[in-house]
Amino acid sequence: MWSVVWAAVRSKAPYVTFPVAFVVGLVGYHLEWFLRGDPQPTAEEEKSISERREDRKLQEIAGKDLTKVVSLKDKLEFAPRAVLNRNRPEKS
Repeated sequence: MWSVVWAAVRSKAPYVTFPVAFVVGLVGYHLEWFLRGDPQPTAEEEKSISERREDRKLQEIAGKDLTKVVSLKDKLEFAPRAVLNRNRPEKS
């Protein structure tokens, strides 16, 4: 008799486990929300990711002189590296 009961429990386990897990998760979510309360968003959290990225880039270039740029003739690293550097002249 026990083998029939265990076989029935094994075959119906997903149908029982999912609703129980759903209810436990739902109760836990609402309990945590109730205990923590609704946090007030700060000014930093209200900004989108793109706005934060733009602000960071502006802060990075704020103290730099953007008119002084290295010439492409002086800069040898603008071309991609060839395989094993076979096609590139040696730097002097």
